[in-house]
Amino acid sequence: MVKLIDLLNDICGDAFAKAGYEAGFGRVNVSNRPDLCEYQCNGAMALAKQAHKKPIDIANEVVAVLKDHEAFSKVEACMPGFINMDLSERFLASYMFGMQESGNAGLILTDEPKKVIVDYGGANAAKPLHVGHLRSAVIGESLKRIGKALGNEMIGDVHLGDWGLQMGLIIEELKDRNQTEFGLKDLEEIYPAASAKSKAKDDEGKLTPEAEAFKARALHATSLLQSGDPECTRIWKRIMELSLEDLKKNYDSLDVHFELWKGESDVQKYIPDMIDDFIKKGIAYESQGALVVDVQEEGDSKELPPCIVRKSDGSALYATTDLATLVEREMLYHPDAYIYVADKRQDLHYQSFFRVARKAGIVKPDTGLDFLGFGTMNGKDGKPFKTRSGGVMRLEILVNDISEAVYEKIRATRGDDEISEAEAAEISRIVGLAALKYGDLSNQASKDYVFDIDRFTSFEGNTGPYILYTIVRIGSIMQRYGKIAEGTEQRLCAAIQSSPDVKALALVLSRYNEVILSAWEQLAPHKICQFIYELSNAFNTFYHNVRILAQEDEELKAGYIALLCLTREVLLSCIDMLGFSAPAKM
Repeated sequence: MVKLIDLLNDICGDAFAKAGYEAGFGRVNVSNRPDLCEYQCNGAMALAKQAHKKPIDIANEVVAVLKDHEAFSKVEACMPGFINMDLSERFLASYMFGMQESGNAGLILTDEPKKVIVDYGGANAAKPLHVGHLRSAVIGESLKRIGKALGNEMIGDVHLGDWGLQMGLIIEELKDRNQTEFGLKDLEEIYPAASAKSKAKDDEGKLTPEAEAFKARALHATSLLQSGDPECTRIWKRIMELSLEDLKKNYDSLDVHFELWKGESDVQKYIPDMIDDFIKKGIAYESQGALVVDVQEEGDSKELPPCIVRKSDGSALYATTDLATLVEREMLYHPDAYIYVADKRQDLHYQSFFRVARKAGIVKPDTGLDFLGFGTMNGKDGKPFKTRSGGVMRLEILVNDISEAVYEKIRATRGDDEISEAEAAEISRIVGLAALKYGDLSNQASKDYVFDIDRFTSFEGNTGPYILYTIVRIGSIMQRYGKIAEGTEQRLCAAIQSSPDVKALALVLSRYNEVILSAWEQLAPHKICQFIYELSNAFNTFYHNVRILAQEDEELKAGYIALLCLTREVLLSCIDMLGFSAPAKM
């Protein structure tokens, strides 16, 4: 199925050509003044200087070609040279029928499917997930689902931090406690204690001798682990066993899933050969004892420091590990593109190691390397979100809190005779997750936003619960209708002709393909949120202003129901791409 905007571009482009101009000037946009028109073309103004004519004269020539086209119910030229258009109900109905008949609401699959690896976990082993991990997980999962919906092969990798200093800290703390066996609860207490011990400071703000000694031991233990020491390896394996079980449980509660559970430890074996290759190719050189690669390029607006790939003590850095991870991914999966989702403050890191990867030939010149940097989730005070006591909130507590907030609202409006305890709890879980994810994804990823549990869980306004309530309401209408409505073009046309509110709903629906493709190309899930909020508003206006089930004309009623079925299908498809689902009732 073709995007509606592309159909209109072809029609207007053909009209420009017939009027004696280049077809490319016939680009059409959704009007930003819906009170004046539905679509608009500004090509006449862009063309005027080249054609040595007034824009309004060119617009009138094109309108003369378009005025009798079946796609439009109105075409007019307006000063200084706009071409304003309204779609005909029959043309719009034909497009709705095409969406309905083509399956999957007419979503266009890519002609050239790609294999894309999305790196969006970033959790550290031995540490519980906290609110700082939310955005990466939610945004990355959504991008993976959008890409998959369009026909691409998507591979999500959690990319665990499982080989760093935290392991050495735990190993040494266990030694101090003379503890050989431990469980998850032990681990949750051991790591914070070890971390605090390594950071203890005196009255002057300097590390205490005890802290320095403990940290030195932890660094040595980390080195032993990375060298294959049997006892350190045994402890590490136990840590990973416990951590993975807990991480998977918490990611599952977010409905976030990874195809790969790889970590930094998986790629250590590639680092020596990779470093040797950098040296042989002449791109790496020694600077103050460290090995670095220049990443500055002609045209850069600011100076970029060299990328350090090996420290002066011989140890690796994040850039080294990330480059080695690319080596492994290229060897095992041969992807066409990569998407990394992380805090936008890491922009320099990704810019640097991307350039080293290309300079070293780790990836092909045409391999996509995209970094989507996200902003901070803040509290109402405008500072990074924390617990009431000022600590970093665990992610599972945040998920529980928002589910409980939804539960209280459901219980305030639904009695025990309407909904059971078990039903209320399950609905609260589903709606709470939607509130959390939509609250995050409705913001442009790079922007900071304020986490407001009261606003996010509201059943009114631009929220996840409002979107779900709309879906449930449509489902209720369909259930009361009691049968499948076949939306013929005639029925759909009659429905669209019957009310401006019905046509407004169809106009929003017709942009489905355009929105999803744009969200994927721009790595922008918030565009889908904007779309489904607009679609929900259009449906609810239609619902309040038009008699649907009370409509006596059965053909017209069937047209309404067919349009509602399509609306529900589009909404369900969109929320699945955003990473949440809808309950059967609310």
